Amino acid sequence: MGLLDTTSGAIEAETVQHYQAAFQADPRNRIALNAVTKTAVNNVAMSRATVVRNNHIYSHIVPAGASTTQASSGRCWMFAGLNLFRMTAAKEMNLEDFELSQTYLMFWDKFEKTNYFLENILQTLNEPTDGRLVSWLQQDPLQDGGQWDMFVNLIKKYGVVPKSAMPETESSSASRWMNDRITYKLREYAARIRRDYQNGASLALLQAQKPAMLETIYRMLAIHLGEPPTEFVWQWRDKDKEFHRDGTLTPQAFREKYVPLDLDGMACLIHCPQSAKSYNTLYTISYLGNVVGGQAVRYLNVEIDVLKQASIAMIKDSKPVWFGCDVGKTFDRDLGIMDLELYDYEGVYGTDFGMTKAEELDYGSSLMTHAMVLTGVDLDEDGKPLKWRVENSWGEKGGEKGFMVMSDAWFSAYLYEVVVEKSYLAESLLALLKNEPVKLPPWDPMGSLAIAE
Repeated sequence: MGLLDTTSGAIEAETVQHYQAAFQADPRNRIALNAVTKTAVNNVAMSRATVVRNNHIYSHIVPAGASTTQASSGRCWMFAGLNLFRMTAAKEMNLEDFELSQTYLMFWDKFEKTNYFLENILQTLNEPTDGRLVSWLQQDPLQDGGQWDMFVNLIKKYGVVPKSAMPETESSSASRWMNDRITYKLREYAARIRRDYQNGASLALLQAQKPAMLETIYRMLAIHLGEPPTEFVWQWRDKDKEFHRDGTLTPQAFREKYVPLDLDGMACLIHCPQSAKSYNTLYTISYLGNVVGGQAVRYLNVEIDVLKQASIAMIKDSKPVWFGCDVGKTFDRDLGIMDLELYDYEGVYGTDFGMTKAEELDYGSSLMTHAMVLTGVDLDEDGKPLKWRVENSWGEKGGEKGFMVMSDAWFSAYLYEVVVEKSYLAESLLALLKNEPVKLPPWDPMGSLAIAE
């Protein structure tokens, strides 16, 4: 008899005995067992040579401020976005460092997501409640995560304010319970809208209910986050101890004066090698966004070297790069190292782990989970990248005071998205940005949101 009963597919007793004998015959298994039952497997598998190799010295660095902290919230995409131009504002005001209010954008993002969700519910009234689309819409309508184009929508509509004008609150730093209560209300509203529709209510009547729903959510958000300022008095003392007062400013006026970033001059590139997608193609995601009538999520899918070369060119010009990745893969948070050789799992388990990037996406092993900023690169004598400097938003504890190091091989394997200025792209790619994007379903892996804490 073989090790398996091929007729029934069941595991036979003889099979288990064979596996037991094979395990016990190899002393490496006993060593691994003794180590892993006492110590976390990542500590056992960690490669000392890889740790030593990943120093924080780079051939090119972008000036950056002190590490920021998103605390127990999924606002990484906002932090990364604001970190792109906070040092531009600091330079404008002759400051050593400067931070913009993430709470301000968080308020408006959640308020806009509420409206976006209710509109999607109104548009899908004829879809079954237990169907995949409505189930997806209900899954997490007010999560903290987001994408680059969603960040752009908020900045364009609401501007920015200094952190002092709308500081952190308990709920901005730890958003779980705020999200829980508001999500309950949104699902309650969805149930009411769909029930009323089934009972014969017209679309106009259903739409007329929305303002009262939005008012309730505004009240709940204000209780948790405070009310966002419509104007504020701006004054500061610069690094030379000189006092400045600029009077009363609106968030848009502050943005235009101190953080004049050309958002329309930016393009979002992705690297998605799945066979169902093609390179040099513009994509969008159905039902993914935050601002009704705002800029749609748009990705140009290109080869990985296009992402790298555009990022290198920007860093050489002292410009940081927003990016999205799967941060949980072969990463040590305390050391701040992202490297494919960081853990010798093969040595521990006696088997290799070898899916391709496309296979990891196809089979749910990987997707974008976190957004950060590239603020440096180490190039060899031939101009090829060896490793990258990463500005994170988890405070100063990990890595080098909150700055991480990413190997170039890790970039290839788990980095999915960068935002670069269009001036760094070839004319052939710029032409593709004008195409009508191919629509992907909302559950496509490229529709994942940066939300890691």
